[in-house]
Amino acid sequence: MQTCVDFRKDFPMICDEQIYFDTAATAQKPQVVIDALCDFYSNHYGTVNRGVYKLAREATELYQEARHKVQRFIHAQHPEEIIFTRGTTASLNLLARSYGEAFLRPGDAIIISEIEHHSNIVPWQMMCEERGAVLRIVPVNDAGELIFEEFLDQLDEKVKLVSIAHLSNVFGTLHPVKRIIEEAHKMGAHVCLDGAQAVAHLPVDVQALDVDFYTFSGHKLYGPTGVGVLYGKRELLERMPPVEGGGDMIQHVTLLETTYNRLPAKFEAGTPMIAEVIALGTAIDYLTEIGLSTIASWEQELLAYATKKLSQVEGLRIIGTSSKKGAIISFVIEGTHPLDLATLLDCRGIAIRTGHHCSQPALERFEVKSTARISFGLYNTFEEIDQFVSALHSILNFLV
Repeated sequence: MQTCVDFRKDFPMICDEQIYFDTAATAQKPQVVIDALCDFYSNHYGTVNRGVYKLAREATELYQEARHKVQRFIHAQHPEEIIFTRGTTASLNLLARSYGEAFLRPGDAIIISEIEHHSNIVPWQMMCEERGAVLRIVPVNDAGELIFEEFLDQLDEKVKLVSIAHLSNVFGTLHPVKRIIEEAHKMGAHVCLDGAQAVAHLPVDVQALDVDFYTFSGHKLYGPTGVGVLYGKRELLERMPPVEGGGDMIQHVTLLETTYNRLPAKFEAGTPMIAEVIALGTAIDYLTEIGLSTIASWEQELLAYATKKLSQVEGLRIIGTSSKKGAIISFVIEGTHPLDLATLLDCRGIAIRTGHHCSQPALERFEVKSTARISFGLYNTFEEIDQFVSALHSILNFLV
C-alpha cells in the first residue's frame, strides 16, 4: 500500500515537535496553498467579473478556472452548478433559505439524522418554523449508524428534502448515502449531503451518487478558511431564488425592479473570496496529484491502528463504532474529563479536540456532554499514534 508519509514535508506546520490530531476541525495547509495566496496578492491581484484591464482579466480567469477544478474534483456535470460560499455553514444556510422559498409549503417535511452538525440542524429548524414545515429526525443505533428501517418509515410523500452528513464529524460514521438517495428519489424527495468531513478523505462523484446538493468547506480540504462550495443540480438551482442582493447577481436594476443573473452569479452577490477560491483550486490540484484513493487507504490504516491501540487503554470507551467510518475517533475515559486530558496532552505537544463538536444532540444520544476526539489527515503517522497513546498512559497514571 502506498503511504502518505513523504508528503509531511509539504506542510510547514507539521513537525516532530507537534502532533496534530484535529484535521476534522481544520486541516493544515501545504506550502503550495500558502504560496498561492501570496502569489495572487503579490502578482495578480485585481477584482473579478468587472474590469477590462489586464489584472482584472487575469484574476477573473484564475477565479473561474478554480470553479472548473471543483467541478472536475466532484464530477459535477456543469461548472455553473458550483456556487462559491464562505464555507459549509454558509452553503447549508443558503440552501435552506433558497430551497425553502422555492419548494417548502406548510405540512411538508425535511429529514435529518440525530447526529448532524449544528449547521445541518439549525438552518432547517429555522426554515421549518418559517414555512410551517416539519423536521423529522432519524435515530442511530449504539454504533452510531443510521437505523435504515426508521429512515424508510419516516420517508413518505410529504418529505421534500433529506439532508444528512456524508460522514459524521463526531463519530466518523460513513452513512449509506447511495441507498438514502435512491430511496428518497423514489418518493420524489431531494437529497443534500453535508460533505465537510468526506470530501478531503474519499473520492466524491456527485453524478454517480445522483445527489441533488453537496456542500463542503475549503479549510477542511487543505485549502484556506473563508471559502466553501454549494453544488446543486442545475435544474434545481435555476428554480431557486437568490438570497442575497448586490453586485454580480443581477442582470438589470431599476429603482422599481431587478432581474437576476444566470447561474452561478445569481447566488454569488458582491465581491467574492477571490484569493481563497484560487488557493482552493491549488489545494484540489495538490490532492488530485496524490490521489484521494491513496489518502483514503492511508487514513484507514491509521484508523485501524489507533482503534486497536485505544481499545487497550483501561477505562477508555470509543463512541461510534460503525464498521464503515472515516478517520475520526471520539472517546471518553472513566473518571477523566476530556478538557483535562486535552490540556495535559497539549503540554506534550499533542493537539486534540474536546467538547460537543458542534453536535450536541449526537452526544446526548450517547448520554455524554463532552468527548475527546482525534482525527487524522494525510500527514499523520503510526509513530504519532504510538506517541499519543504513550502520553495518554502517562497522563492517566498521573491523574489516577
